[in-house]
Amino acid sequence: MADGTGQSGVPLVAVAHGSRDPRAAATVEALLDEVRRARPGVPVRTAYLDHSTPTLAQALHGLREAVVLPLLLTEAYHSRVDLPAALNEARAREPRLRVRYGTTLGPHPLLSATLERRLAEAGVPTGDPDTAVVLVSAGSSDARANAVIARMARSWSPGWWAVTPAYASAVDPSPERAVAHLRQAGAPRVVVAPYLLAPGYFADKVRRTTLAAGADVVADVLGPAPELAQVLLERYEAALRSPADVVAS
Repeated sequence: MADGTGQSGVPLVAVAHGSRDPRAAATVEALLDEVRRARPGVPVRTAYLDHSTPTLAQALHGLREAVVLPLLLTEAYHSRVDLPAALNEARAREPRLRVRYGTTLGPHPLLSATLERRLAEAGVPTGDPDTAVVLVSAGSSDARANAVIARMARSWSPGWWAVTPAYASAVDPSPERAVAHLRQAGAPRVVVAPYLLAPGYFADKVRRTTLAAGADVVADVLGPAPELAQVLLERYEAALRSPADVVAS
């Protein structure tokens, strides 16, 4: 196996938010297994910012070089503040460690393709003119992250009756309000597309509240889709082309 001394074998350390719900870590590991199958020469390690282990410092221990990638869907507080702080702390303990810090998973066209995959699995054909879609993200106190979701909704594949952004926390509209608004506007069918990486509190709440508000279908979370593995490898390759020891701040 590659030892991290050459470009093709530089370890990939994927950092997820972490959750008390064990389904979240299982989903992260399943996604990284997809990456391992696609690129067996790249050592892949997992790290978490909170609730789960290993921490980023633990995942980086013993390495001389690594590409650190945030398993986050938008640039927000965790990718701009929490993860760089954890990375700087880890590097202080490993002063010879050379790190390249990659970008978040989204935005990326393949994430829209993953959303369409999950809707299709739930019986919703892409671009159905009788179907309105509520695109639900976790929501953020960072307006820039929320704006990314709004842009995704505006640019999604044409043909839908409508695509409306919604946020599970921090900002309006909430998913259930978005569903109710589309119902009141006369949408023949309303479906919910969770822009969430893994199952957990938000995913469960979104499913429960939107079905109660009148949604016809709630698709599954993004999960370990092959499109996400491809995005992660694209981010890895892009990071390898960047200078080492550059940390976002």
